[in-house]
Amino acid sequence: MHSTTRITKWSTAFAAGALALGLAACSGGTTPAGDDGAGDGGAEGPITIGFVAVGPEGAWRAANEQNVQDTFTAEAGFDLKYAPATNLDQKSQIDAFTSFVDEGVDVILLSATEGSGWEASLKRAQEAEIPVILVDRGIEPDDPSLYVTRLAPDNVEVATAVGQWASDTFPDGAKYFTLEGPTGVGVVNERNEGFDSVIGKRSDFVKVGAQTANWSTEEAKSVIETVLKANNNDIQYIFAQNDEMGLGAVQAIEEAGLVPGVDVKVSTIDGTKNAMQALADGKLSFVAEYNPLFGDTLLEVVNTVLAGGSVDSQIIVPSTTFDSPEAAKAALPDRKY
Repeated sequence: MHSTTRITKWSTAFAAGALALGLAACSGGTTPAGDDGAGDGGAEGPITIGFVAVGPEGAWRAANEQNVQDTFTAEAGFDLKYAPATNLDQKSQIDAFTSFVDEGVDVILLSATEGSGWEASLKRAQEAEIPVILVDRGIEPDDPSLYVTRLAPDNVEVATAVGQWASDTFPDGAKYFTLEGPTGVGVVNERNEGFDSVIGKRSDFVKVGAQTANWSTEEAKSVIETVLKANNNDIQYIFAQNDEMGLGAVQAIEEAGLVPGVDVKVSTIDGTKNAMQALADGKLSFVAEYNPLFGDTLLEVVNTVLAGGSVDSQIIVPSTTFDSPEAAKAALPDRKY
């Protein structure tokens, strides 16, 4: 693990302390919420957390948001107000964010459905001296002065690992297709950046195309069916930016009479149980974990900020990769999502 070197302090109201939290928080202890008197059920009541969430979007998102809810419980001294987006609509998120500012919550957690369009909301929270922590998703343009920190695995790093695996797996190159997440989501750009940083240097890798399948198994299956037909099944590799889309690609490959993992290799990002099982079965060829379970670190960040400490403007959640059925089989018994 490593920490970023840039430290961004939220404001004078939240930067009085000298405590700096980096990636060591992953293994360090947490400060009980009740230590400052706000979360111990005393006169001040629980710490209120407004969670502007994405909502239903697949197994990774479900695991991440449940982990946050399981962390900030009443028993731990928190009143977590969970506000999932309506049909992934950004306006519903902005409305929820505005409501949390008006209510005067202690902290806002933001997992944005879209990267752009948050400047006004974040400035309003800053004026109200409400710290905002980005959970997973970043904002565009990225302005660390508008939020405390972004806590997430490193999309660029994770996708770079996928690109390196593909480069090693296809020493003579390959015709490939990319299944992307929704347009406008910063994660998509970050995962393309990491993957292209490796594959973009290989002239023998021929990109047939890229298309969003909105993180959906069904949409990905439809997209790959069309791509395979248009190319007479002459595709050797598919990079799916999440597990669900990769599993949809596998279905399309099988229905085309091809053998996944042999005729067409598929790599994915997230590391959910279904993907790990598909890797164990030889249907997926590579799975890069994007670890959703970082509630303990998020708790320490919240406690640090509310205690007047400063935190790194980006905190990377460590993740790993799985490149064989054996690796997947070994990991499956302990997989929590």
